[in-house]
Amino acid sequence: MNRLFTLVFSVLLFTSASAQNSKNLTKLTNKLLLSDSIINAAHIGISIYEPETNSYIYTYNAEKNFIPASNTKLFTLYAGMKYLGDSITGAYYKISNDTIYVLPTGDPTYLHPDFAIHPVHDFLNTSNYKVILLDDEKYPVPYGKGWAWDDQQEDYMPQRSSFPGCGNLLHLEWIKKINTKPDEFQYELVVMNADVPDFSITKKTDTTLSENTISREAGSNHFTVTTNNKLKTFSQEIPIETFGMQTGFMILQHSLYHLATLQKTNNINRSEFIPFHSQKSDSVFSLMMHRSDNFYAEQTLLMASNEKLGYMSDQDMIDSLLKNDLNDIPQHPRWVDGSGLSRYNLFSPNDFVYIINKTQNEFGVERLKNILPTGGTGTLKNYFITDSSFIFAKTGSLSNNYTLSGLMTTRKNKQLIFSVMLNNYQGSSKAVRRLIEGYLHEVRMRAP
Repeated sequence: MNRLFTLVFSVLLFTSASAQNSKNLTKLTNKLLLSDSIINAAHIGISIYEPETNSYIYTYNAEKNFIPASNTKLFTLYAGMKYLGDSITGAYYKISNDTIYVLPTGDPTYLHPDFAIHPVHDFLNTSNYKVILLDDEKYPVPYGKGWAWDDQQEDYMPQRSSFPGCGNLLHLEWIKKINTKPDEFQYELVVMNADVPDFSITKKTDTTLSENTISREAGSNHFTVTTNNKLKTFSQEIPIETFGMQTGFMILQHSLYHLATLQKTNNINRSEFIPFHSQKSDSVFSLMMHRSDNFYAEQTLLMASNEKLGYMSDQDMIDSLLKNDLNDIPQHPRWVDGSGLSRYNLFSPNDFVYIINKTQNEFGVERLKNILPTGGTGTLKNYFITDSSFIFAKTGSLSNNYTLSGLMTTRKNKQLIFSVMLNNYQGSSKAVRRLIEGYLHEVRMRAP
């Protein structure tokens, strides 16, 4: 009888404490977020979860769907960690007589300037074999569903491809010629990584422009450089048209010292091929999350698809994940790409709490913290400075939308997982970020 009384009393005490904690967080949320005019006019969802007790300590619209922007990369990260192993497979190869046959894997790091060493390139270059890049013509669609068509000129939206090279970007610089006289202004265009098909450049002058521009004609690699004649040097990285595997192959061909050819085939026995690894997976994942790199995210999902399904399809991989690995997700999302560039994506705050908890449970919290930015780093460079090493989170932003989801260690050393999703706000994005920063700081300091 005494034991039963003690148990009932303990349960009542815990329930009372939980209710009080929820009440305190409700007051805090109302005061710091919901009463603000920008947030009050928008749509907001919040989920704060305590893994130790397997309980949500505060929720607000947590089961409703929001546009997540780059928080989508948290799901892509899970797919990469689940299926890519410790090192990325840069290529599959088979040696026959004097020839190396190469199967592409979607590896985004081939000759990418982010990396000092390029194992796949070095392996193919140091051998005395002819290189044949096999093309099964099952290309990933270059752009995701719902991507903004006018962003195709921006360096944050390179095309997806099965054999990327140099980040699928072209680097152009308009610089003053060397050895010209001081009173002469002769400029030239310097093109890096110009080994791309259908390549041409047109130079124009338009004195009405406020700045110089470089643009690419849709569906081609025809570039136009327009200068305003104000003699200012400038540079730009701009996505290239990949034409399936053609661009990647040309970069491969021009980077090798010996013969490389492209061979079309649709009868490939993958079991005959050997994996050759390129970069450590976490080095790619860290860049993907710290600077919210869309290209790495899209290629990570394609690489995971290639390993899991045997071919590259973002949608088929998403369907497989949701039906199998993530079949217990709280709210079934609409998930259409790897990066979050699409406004078609819809997830709930509870979904992000779920995927963060699942990732840390399967792969370890310390590994996850090493991949995510903390205060003062990456996309949190100017935020959470006083909470550095206590908050690790992924940002997500599209115009009028901001999301932040991550891990938190409270002042009392409790571990929490949180997601704050804000859609359709009007006003300063910086002001919104500061409001959410201040709110989460107070949650960290006051949470039980």
